[in-house]
Amino acid sequence: MSSALVWFRRDLRSFDHAALHHALRFAARVHCAFVFDTAILDALPARADRRVEFIHASLAELDAALDAMARAAGGTGGGLIVRHGRAEDEIPRLAAELGVDKVFANRDYEPDAILRDSRVAQRLAEDGIGYEDFKDQVVFERDEVLTQTGKPYSVFTPYKNAWLKAVDDFQVSSHAVEKYAAHLAPKPAGETLPGLADIGFAPTNLAELNMPVGMSGGKRLFDDFAARIERYKRARDFPAVKGVSYLSTHLRFGTVSIRRLAAHARARGGEGAETWLSELIWRDFYHQILWHHPQVVDRAFRPEYDAVQWDDAPELFAAWCEARTGYPIVDAAMRQLDQTGWMHNRLRMIVASFLTKDLGVDWRLGERYFA
Repeated sequence: MSSALVWFRRDLRSFDHAALHHALRFAARVHCAFVFDTAILDALPARADRRVEFIHASLAELDAALDAMARAAGGTGGGLIVRHGRAEDEIPRLAAELGVDKVFANRDYEPDAILRDSRVAQRLAEDGIGYEDFKDQVVFERDEVLTQTGKPYSVFTPYKNAWLKAVDDFQVSSHAVEKYAAHLAPKPAGETLPGLADIGFAPTNLAELNMPVGMSGGKRLFDDFAARIERYKRARDFPAVKGVSYLSTHLRFGTVSIRRLAAHARARGGEGAETWLSELIWRDFYHQILWHHPQVVDRAFRPEYDAVQWDDAPELFAAWCEARTGYPIVDAAMRQLDQTGWMHNRLRMIVASFLTKDLGVDWRLGERYFA
């Protein structure tokens, strides 16, 4: 009997999931796992982190959803095996313990993640275990949208036009999961989700914020936005107005499906939906920039801008971080970030421009503070 392991990462949902779909079709017995990766967690500046708490709560919902889906399909149950350690050690170890034939995952495009995945694949191969990854974070990836000369785009509008020309119903169709869910394997006996304290973290104010977690939270936010999407083009420019989708965190951790969002926008039509679809295309655009130009993680996209001489002004950077620049909209935006972990898109543009163009502070310092 063939068996597989699905490694969940930035795809914390049980529906329209590329790797889960392919694993369930490949194997008669499919295990699911997530790793709280200490290579990432140990570098975080604080032990109370909203992102970690969001992930933790979303995992609890995913665990229950996998079990319910398996039982509804006539299986004996499913769930999520959660480990805490270095992913490049934990995944090969777990795959060997479970005796699986192959590990399935959805593709990541950040340089550190690509390196991690290559190491995992190599370790698995040494143990005679296969590794396969799939497109899931984006509608179009890597080389799927290129110029007529076969080169990656560096300007958004031509990329957007090519994206719109290339997209069709197939590209935004969902990956069936439920119909194969009887292949999900129950969790090993005694396997439970660790608490936040078990992985060295403490609760934040996440519960007090208007940020619902997990798949149900993503659906709640999307349903709310869909009812007002026609006003999006006009309302999105005003930070004090409820005009945006508030789905960025859910897109980041995959509790919503990019394909379903894009499919809805295409089917809905109208200036609001078309403008929002354009924002989703921006997301694909920057993923392909990152893939083709990984140096943008810590250097300028245009090399000549690496020659910019930034001011050594720690007192100005501190004032920016602490919302005491004296410019009301800048300080209000930074307070929003500090209190909620989120900032309106237009405010992000303002504070980033203010930091670099007015204060003369290196953009990398601002990026690290945002991260």
